[in-house]
Amino acid sequence: MPSDLSDADVASRAAAGDSQAEAEMCRRMAPRLRLYGMRHLRSGAAADDLVQQVLLTTLEALRAGKLRDYEKLPHFVLGMARMTVLELRRGAKRRGALLEIYGAILVPEAPIEPEVDRERLGRCLQSLKERDRSVVMLTFYDDRAGSDVARFLGVSEANVRVIRHRAIRQLRGCMEGEVA
Repeated sequence: MPSDLSDADVASRAAAGDSQAEAEMCRRMAPRLRLYGMRHLRSGAAADDLVQQVLLTTLEALRAGKLRDYEKLPHFVLGMARMTVLELRRGAKRRGALLEIYGAILVPEAPIEPEVDRERLGRCLQSLKERDRSVVMLTFYDDRAGSDVARFLGVSEANVRVIRHRAIRQLRGCMEGEVA
């Protein structure tokens, strides 16, 4: 795409479906939009989001033939940026007001952790077979992945999953009093 084309020429080609012209339009408008976003949003991530949102809206408007005067492309893009920033601010203000009103209700309560009889758990762990106890301890105490446990014990990962499942079922039964 020739760089000597005006913004209006690039916009008219983009409106006609020229993907190179669309890319050129984005390349030209993105720095302007980012600068506007940084000035008004004071955040690099928010400015990047603004650039992407406005460019998408602009491309859709060009493809749909909504921009009649291609000479006004920069004004159109700036207007879209203004409208988008205003909408973002309105949304933030609305969320802030809702949080002020309902924020205390929305705070989740801390989950109640069940009391664990550690002595009984120790006895239940000791009642497991050595290999089962090793799988449980390596998985939950040492926080190792199933593949690491399998390598350490010299068994397959599938076998580790089966052993762990059966050991947990046996521990649950022991802790609930079915087996002492």
